[in-house]
Amino acid sequence: MAHEPARRARGAVGSRSPNRPSALRLWLRRRRNLLKPAAVTLLGLGALGATGVALVAADPAGRVAAIWDRAADFGAGAGLVVQEVILEGHRNAPIGLVREALAVHRGDPILGFDPHAARERLEMIAWIERAHVERHLSGTIRVRLEERRPFAFWQRDGRISVIDREGKVVATENIGQFGRLPLVVGAGAERVAAAMIDLMGAMPELMDRTHALVRISERRWNLRLRNGTDVLLPEGQEAPALVRLAELHQRQNLLDRPLVAIDLRLPDRLVLRLPPGPAPDPNAVQRTRSGRG
Repeated sequence: MAHEPARRARGAVGSRSPNRPSALRLWLRRRRNLLKPAAVTLLGLGALGATGVALVAADPAGRVAAIWDRAADFGAGAGLVVQEVILEGHRNAPIGLVREALAVHRGDPILGFDPHAARERLEMIAWIERAHVERHLSGTIRVRLEERRPFAFWQRDGRISVIDREGKVVATENIGQFGRLPLVVGAGAERVAAAMIDLMGAMPELMDRTHALVRISERRWNLRLRNGTDVLLPEGQEAPALVRLAELHQRQNLLDRPLVAIDLRLPDRLVLRLPPGPAPDPNAVQRTRSGRG
């Protein structure tokens, strides 16, 4: 009898099914920076509203939700509660965000936990590509995450993000913890970086001397070397140009020379831009004239 008011209260909340998506919508808003943009847009706006309308139409009095809540309470009274949550595959996804997405604690009614809803929330987190959530009546909830792997830094408009191999942004804060990753710069660079980084990875002498891969007008690449030299690569012919550059360096130590730019855009011509020479000293010119006089 002592539990009856709580049950009635829970049933009353469950009967207002249009409000159920609101908690998820609030969660989406609070964690917008750490979630996938598509998930926030689709689920936070259109899909949740449509789901709420469908629930109201199918169960206007909220009887199903109320009955299920009471069944969960009854099961908890019989010992069907969460005993442990096993998390596998976690590497970089913010653990606090993972816990919020699961929304379950030890001692909660095991029947009150919805593994499908938890999986949907987990897969909204930018780091998580896929999630597998299992509920066992023995009291165990098993969660297996498949996370995206940090592949490169991407700089655009002065802001640096961590991207995976497909160019998906997975982190925008505390990026120093990911160590030394290749840096790609410019609009559209994140989408086509993988093939270029793979080419560079096969040429360690070039890769070690390269500070950034710079996408130019979303058409071609420049290399910005650590010594400040820009290497201009031809559109769509990066592989032969890089082979040519490596051969030139082997023969002439080209990459270690103090150059402003190395232009490889023409297959039959190499253009080197030298740094400007020192400006003439006007005092020296004046002394020379004085001496002649």
